[in-house]
Amino acid sequence: MRTVAFVFAALMLAGCHRTVTSPTEVASIPAQALTLDPTASVWNSAPEHPAKLILQDLVEPRLMQASTAEVRVRSIHTASQIAFRLNWTDGTVNDMPGAGRFLDGCAVQIPRKIEPNPPEPQMGQAGHPVEITFWRADWQASVNGRKDTIQSLFPNAAVDHYPYEAKSLEPGSQAQKEMEKRYAPAAAVGNRRTGPREFAVEDLVAEGPGTLTPAQAHASRGQGARTKDGWAVVILRPLPEGLSPRQRSQIAFAVWEGSARETGARKMRTGWIPLAVKGGQ
Repeated sequence: MRTVAFVFAALMLAGCHRTVTSPTEVASIPAQALTLDPTASVWNSAPEHPAKLILQDLVEPRLMQASTAEVRVRSIHTASQIAFRLNWTDGTVNDMPGAGRFLDGCAVQIPRKIEPNPPEPQMGQAGHPVEITFWRADWQASVNGRKDTIQSLFPNAAVDHYPYEAKSLEPGSQAQKEMEKRYAPAAAVGNRRTGPREFAVEDLVAEGPGTLTPAQAHASRGQGARTKDGWAVVILRPLPEGLSPRQRSQIAFAVWEGSARETGARKMRTGWIPLAVKGGQ
């Protein structure tokens, strides 16, 4: 009897630490404060949703071979913000930009307005926009301190001299900055997707395929880290308007695997998944 009682108690104790899975919805639980740390203990209290990923075979560039099987999602929120932790398996690190290179990444998509009929999950539709927060591994490397230099990105490259480093130009002067722009054409034309980064994510809006544009304001934050078998990325953004314990919304996810040469529309994705926040606000 003592042995039976011991086994029963052990099973009960194990059950207290078992990860609760939410298969039908992404269920966000209230938290005192949000974190960008994917290893923080607060995530252990949130139910995990195993979001199955499907091919993006609707628009060019199509993805016709499966890569990532699923992304595991947990969520916490406060009265004004909501955070999602995305975990997925990826055996290689693809965080180096450049011609012919493909990057690891992920995205969270939420309808701008809660409506009885949500917009198309393929980046919304005309008159029914979606808000997207996009994370990329090369941006994370930049935020983590990797310099945006030829030597950092191409260690075997050799550079003899750059004109903007001439001794006649005072370091940090306007003349030097203007000269430097000539050798950074992306920055000169306002390309936000290259160069040093302050944030590892960017906010975008869309009303259907081919309409993706930068959001007017940067409101989201994000942080990614390698795990033993892939990536863990936290995306923190404002709580969607109208989302409450009495009103659900929808959410969708996407994952890019650089080693599978995924880029742009060529990605693994989900359809809409119900998004619910639990607890009082």
